[in-house]
Amino acid sequence: MNIKISIIIILLAVVLFNKKEQEKLKVQVFQTSAQGNQFEVMELNVQKVQSKDTLILYPKHTFQKITGFGGAFTEASASLLNQMSNAKRKEILNAYFAEDGANYSLTRTHINSCDFSLSNYSYAEFAEDTLLKHFSIKRDKSALIPMILEAQEISQEGFKIIASPWTAPPWMKTNNAWNGGKLKKEYYDTWANYFLKYISAYRKEGIDIWAVTVENEPLGNDSNWESMHYTPEEMGEFVKNHLGPKFEAEKLHQRILVYDQNRGKELEEWADVLLKDKDLDKYIYGTAVHWYTSTNNVLEESLNYTHSIAPSKSIIQTEGCIDSEVPHWNEDSWYWSKEATDWGYDWALEENKKNHPKYVPVYRYARDMIGCLNNWVEGWVDWNMVLDRQGGPNLAKNWCIAPVIVDVEKDEVYYTPLYYTMMHFSKYIRPEAKRIKIALSDKKLLATAAINEDGSIVLVVLNMTTDARSFLLRLENREQPIQIAAQGLQTILIKAENI
Repeated sequence: MNIKISIIIILLAVVLFNKKEQEKLKVQVFQTSAQGNQFEVMELNVQKVQSKDTLILYPKHTFQKITGFGGAFTEASASLLNQMSNAKRKEILNAYFAEDGANYSLTRTHINSCDFSLSNYSYAEFAEDTLLKHFSIKRDKSALIPMILEAQEISQEGFKIIASPWTAPPWMKTNNAWNGGKLKKEYYDTWANYFLKYISAYRKEGIDIWAVTVENEPLGNDSNWESMHYTPEEMGEFVKNHLGPKFEAEKLHQRILVYDQNRGKELEEWADVLLKDKDLDKYIYGTAVHWYTSTNNVLEESLNYTHSIAPSKSIIQTEGCIDSEVPHWNEDSWYWSKEATDWGYDWALEENKKNHPKYVPVYRYARDMIGCLNNWVEGWVDWNMVLDRQGGPNLAKNWCIAPVIVDVEKDEVYYTPLYYTMMHFSKYIRPEAKRIKIALSDKKLLATAAINEDGSIVLVVLNMTTDARSFLLRLENREQPIQIAAQGLQTILIKAENI
């Protein structure tokens, strides 16, 4: 009898042990931190993790579909790659577009020149060429187009491209200048045809444009570089009576994104005009936004308002960068320090100074992407992919920082912590994924999560405190203790077979 009881006890222990093992959640954890981790696989040391905090995943409760993450193809970046050795050029493009790199899925480029071009240019230089007989993208063939084509060869799944004009050719504008001014009414139709010419010319080069924005920053940039101003009503008129009908007549699949400037009250004002117009509805795919109103505020209210009045329309962040800064070379600690400033730190109106404090670059990127995703944004695009040690080249001398900095004279590359920050979102949150509901008890952490089409779940967690923090990650009846480093960013991957 004692032997039988012993056997039963052993069997029960085995069953309970197996049940306990089944209840453990299998995850992979990738971490970047101020301590030096660079998207490194972390071992799960359960003994160190003691926490009452939980992060619960609800994969059946989904929100918006994800379009993708990535950066911009600019003439500045392309020209720098042309000056690097073939080995370094390929290394950088692989770092961005290969499956074992950041695996970018959403990108942007400029129609005509922008501030990050080597000089002003358009594809129709001859005055009053209303039939666009001399339209040519020859300028782009030396650097910009080859960069895009090489990235396409590297990318296994492919990526989407959003194209944006900073300005029409000066001869189409009220001030006959690159900077400022408006599009003359008599050239609305010509300018709409310009978009068609551009899409067709790029297609012939083997590049399919996925979407266009009507105008980069239609509210202007104080005429510091290429720009062209619209009111929301003027943009609505251009899309409704010119651009939209031409896309429709030509049966073009390219999406049209409106606005393309900062979040905040202006976004709400433009959304009221453009997204409530029933005659515009069939032409507008969604709204493009930027982040420059504030370095420390996602401005969630404006995103939620825009979604609420047009829930079927997309919201895509098309530009953000560390601006008004010369890059710090091989100095990771700076990117984790509260030292960066922005355009508004010195120049913003006094009542807006609170929106432009010094900030931590890594936090600004990660916090913004998490906040955007948690408030209906479907895609997030960084600005230049590659810049030099000055933060250019840039015709306007408004120096900025890119995730990858190069020294063309020494043929050296510096992958800043911002590169790894982007990777935490772009690598495993894939197009067509859906954001899912989470419940996070630790209010000192920020997090977002998505479920991919293949069933895998991706969770991104940011710890901006100076202490390591712990939580129990829970999915249904399974859980896994997690510890995140002080000043740390984690991507936690749960493969479909482990769900």
